[in-house]
Amino acid sequence: MTYAIAFIFGILGGFAFAPWNIALAMPLSLGVMLFLLERAVAANAARRRAFAIGWWWGLGNFLVGQFWIAEAFNFQAKMPAALGWLAVIMLSAIMGLYPGVSAAVASRFKRGPIARTLAFAGMWMLAEWLRGYLFSGFGWNPLGIVSLPLGELAQIAALIGALGLSGIIALASYGLAHLALRRVHLAAALIIPVIIAAFAPIPFMQPTAYTDTRLDIIQANIGQDEKYGPGAIEGAIRRYSALSPPPSGTPRLLIWPEAAIPDVIDELPGLRARLAGHLLGPDDVFILGGLKALRGPDGRTIAAHNSLFVLGPEGGIRDRYDKTVLVPYGEYLPARPLLEAIGLARLAPGALDFVPGTGPHTLNLPGFPNVGAMICYEAVYPEAASSSPRPRWLLNLSNDAWFTDEGAEMHLAHARLRAIEQGLPVARSTPTGISAVIDPWGRVTAALGRGTAGRVIAQLPAPRAPTLFARTGTALPHGIALMLILAAFILSARQGRT
Repeated sequence: MTYAIAFIFGILGGFAFAPWNIALAMPLSLGVMLFLLERAVAANAARRRAFAIGWWWGLGNFLVGQFWIAEAFNFQAKMPAALGWLAVIMLSAIMGLYPGVSAAVASRFKRGPIARTLAFAGMWMLAEWLRGYLFSGFGWNPLGIVSLPLGELAQIAALIGALGLSGIIALASYGLAHLALRRVHLAAALIIPVIIAAFAPIPFMQPTAYTDTRLDIIQANIGQDEKYGPGAIEGAIRRYSALSPPPSGTPRLLIWPEAAIPDVIDELPGLRARLAGHLLGPDDVFILGGLKALRGPDGRTIAAHNSLFVLGPEGGIRDRYDKTVLVPYGEYLPARPLLEAIGLARLAPGALDFVPGTGPHTLNLPGFPNVGAMICYEAVYPEAASSSPRPRWLLNLSNDAWFTDEGAEMHLAHARLRAIEQGLPVARSTPTGISAVIDPWGRVTAALGRGTAGRVIAQLPAPRAPTLFARTGTALPHGIALMLILAAFILSARQGRT
């Protein structure tokens, strides 16, 4: 029964994520799991029972947060679509290991509830960071993302990042468990500061200020089922071009999404010149997604980059960014010889894998503020938004046609967190939505919803001064996590001597 309760409340906690945004469902859900953990510790249960409580909770929670992945298998002819639901269950089971380990580590501190609380929050932060990288990694939906609907609370990400926010929510959730166990003073110390940060009228956010930079973001509503096949590339070019406003004399950035032209754009100077001549004025800049082929000595393609290209008004390539954080099983197949032998394939078409670029760097845009680029899934990772020198804004080209509507809303929420962390505006361009402009406090200032063909014409918001998180990166929340765990050990040792 204990495990069933943990599983059910894990599912309920998933509705704290976008698009449902029932933010308080997460601390209540996690609080129930921690209440069960406290009961298990009081009964002197084995550590594996604590792990199982956390794992069952995590399984339910990740099933809600990751069910959209099954949609991607509907566009893969090499594998049955039903395999998508098996993939969701298997991935959720793996991701559940991280809450399980956090619960098991906390249960080690049997001598005091304060030590367990600190150990759990610190371990949760470290585990959440690790799950973005271990075993190919999947950093989707950090705990801190549920703070976005809670007013000013999300602005703490500007200081200690989404990872630090996750630690705060873990502490507050443990406070609810202590409240249920009538440890009133401990509960108040953990819960009241979070309530103040979430609901008190503290003016962290300022009104949105705007620059003179005009953004024309094009959303052609080309689904994944239309993206490939005979004539698909020329058809996409026609549809994007028809939606792109003609030059007006006002300098603007024209933006098409990830892989808008799924071809080797750098090897097609005629196409680039044709597009530039038709779409760009003399002071315009064109940013779009495409492919960069990597060729061997014999000229054959051996791999490819998923790339963002910056084109000038003559069609020349002014700059390029190659995606660094690739989607496992989507853009590359880990252990390809082994997995191909059992009939698995990557989700994106093609027999060759994409390879990562050299890492984040700031792109120069002639006549416009320089920009840091994130392609699709990279918006999930704080490190991908940190380029040098510091850009004036961030651009996230994505292909959310793989997603369900819920997955697209979740992806937008990650971009909002990156804006808050860095104190930079973010523009998003996707073929099927949600294309949007986000100010440096994470507020959406302009957007085009799912399943709509159109354009977002908007002024780029002005950046804030560099935030504390922009200056320190993940080193600060990592340090906080380690300090929480160290404090748990010190408290436990002191209690052992008394």
